[in-house]
Amino acid sequence: MQSDMPYCGPAPNPADWFFVWNFDPFLITVLGAFLIGGAFAWAGATKHRQRALGFAGGAAVVAFVSPLCAMSVALFSARTIHHLVVFGALAPALAIAFPMRRFPMMAAFVGLSAALWLWHVPAVYSAAWQSVAVYWAMQTALILPAWAFWSAVLRTRDHTVVVWLVALVGQMGLLGALLTFAQNPFYLEHLSHAERFGLSALEDQQLAGLIMWVPGMLPIAAVAGLLALRLFREGLRA
Repeated sequence: MQSDMPYCGPAPNPADWFFVWNFDPFLITVLGAFLIGGAFAWAGATKHRQRALGFAGGAAVVAFVSPLCAMSVALFSARTIHHLVVFGALAPALAIAFPMRRFPMMAAFVGLSAALWLWHVPAVYSAAWQSVAVYWAMQTALILPAWAFWSAVLRTRDHTVVVWLVALVGQMGLLGALLTFAQNPFYLEHLSHAERFGLSALEDQQLAGLIMWVPGMLPIAAVAGLLALRLFREGLRA
């Protein structure tokens, strides 16, 4: 479905952005179904999985229902935060609660990498802005391989898992650098909206690059370090 209005609605005003929530009936129905399914799974789940289920639900609400959704229309930097919540919080929580066991690491990594780069192609970004169907196709293309990737990371018990995480961090660093040091804004949809929040479109894009480059990379680097430490300790016990 083509539309001049992006899925998350019009860009909010700086004075009332916190009160702009997304109550799309289709989205609420899907989240409700997830809640019901999660309730059934909750009963027989370990505490570890129960916490993951709750965290996944919370991350989904933050990404798609909370004002972050509307803010991603105003600011590209908010869109970057949205993506970090999706593949850095929602996806790993799903991987703990409902691990995908059949996807090899390489396929998951390639799929996640492709989704990350595609989201940053201006023509694709514009298509997701103009079409609800493309928007959700792109979200699905990000969530599913991220879910599979984190599932593979969590089940891998050798040093290769650190290599894959470092490769992901490297890609995020490259994307962040491209956004931070660009001389012109790539995403013209935010030209007028960013100015309402005191930023030029280029400054907003540079902020997005810094968010991806530093805060976005640190949690993944920390996971890589923890997994490397776990493998080292397991090696000592062997």
